[in-house]
Amino acid sequence: MKEYLLLFRGGDGRMAISSPEEQQAHMQKWMVWMGNLAQEGKLVGAQPLNGTGKQVSGPKKIISDGPFMEGKEMVGGYLICKANSYDAALEISKDCPILEFEDGKVEVREIQELKM
Repeated sequence: MKEYLLLFRGGDGRMAISSPEEQQAHMQKWMVWMGNLAQEGKLVGAQPLNGTGKQVSGPKKIISDGPFMEGKEMVGGYLICKANSYDAALEISKDCPILEFEDGKVEVREIQELKM
């Protein structure tokens, strides 16, 4: 099996989930989705990301605040999964709870093996 990185973008619709009950129900969907992947031996790891950060740029290694982009482009978290093919990884991504929101996106990238 190959490993794939799923990057979660957007999901600003989460702000519409205002009650604690709605927030809990949405979070439960994430737990079920990731729990199923873990039971199938496909989950390598996953974490949400803070909305703040810094970036280091160029040969002078300039540090600046960031990331600065529209909310729909912000990476909110990631998941690394195992799948037999790129198409299988895409199928896994289709069940991601972030896709419940109009601006929710999952970017799927194959992780290349580093040969040393």
